[in-house]
Amino acid sequence: MNNITSPTRAQIIAEALPFMQNYNGEYVVVKYGGHAMGDRLLSNSFAQNIVMLKQAGMKPVVVHGGGPQIGEMLNNLGIKSQFVNGLRITDKKTIEVVEEVLAGTINKNIVSDINNCGGKSIGISGKEGPLILARKLSKKAYKTDSNVEKVIDLGYVGEPESIDPKKLIDFCDSGFIPIIAPIGIDKNNITYNINADTAAGAIASSLGAKRLLMLTDIKGVLDQEGNLIKDLSRDKANDLINNGIIKGGMIPKIETCLDAIGSGVEKAVILDGRVLNAIILELFTEDGIGTLLS
Repeated sequence: MNNITSPTRAQIIAEALPFMQNYNGEYVVVKYGGHAMGDRLLSNSFAQNIVMLKQAGMKPVVVHGGGPQIGEMLNNLGIKSQFVNGLRITDKKTIEVVEEVLAGTINKNIVSDINNCGGKSIGISGKEGPLILARKLSKKAYKTDSNVEKVIDLGYVGEPESIDPKKLIDFCDSGFIPIIAPIGIDKNNITYNINADTAAGAIASSLGAKRLLMLTDIKGVLDQEGNLIKDLSRDKANDLINNGIIKGGMIPKIETCLDAIGSGVEKAVILDGRVLNAIILELFTEDGIGTLLS
């Protein structure tokens, strides 16, 4: 009989068993967005992975973005987008488009993908309940080319004030996989667009999730040479930010993860959503594929 030099499928499954047992009955919140959501092969892989988590005894909850799709719709309508620190300035007309795209088209497509893979998912907007009680995001100040501070009103851009997870808990206990559009509403019934990373972190905290997975378009957090950092503590993250190694859009992702860990989430991972079966490789293998924050 020939020697087998690579793991068989049975071996891989057997090695995954302890990880499945570790997550059994636990909440796993996944922020879904970026390139993975626009690629048919990757979106199908994502749906299969989420269904597998459910079949393995976990309670997956998905929070999705949709920036590129919103931008495309706005362009088609002749509405120009402006950004400040990565946040879209959102007027009345824009928030209507945002809600239509997030809570309508994208949310329904994800629900359909998961159901087609044998799952039982349900779409929900953060406004329902409300799941996400929002408040207007404070105005952002930045310095112009003339070094003068300027204050920008972002319009209908919000942040979570509080999360009511009861509806999510009920859905999960009934066998459903909640798919959440990050739209919130304030005490005056004003609708706000909320950054999906921020919403996912707040929802994970409210559920006391075992893991918060942030799917991105890069491998994870990289060092100065561009190599993946496998494990990252709060102190090390702060050092890398202060030294300019972690910069740009990665900073708010790190801050969201650290805030979540400080508010009841066991661990958070930033990983590459462009990798097929990224979620399974992260949760069910010894080394994972992303950057683990704890």
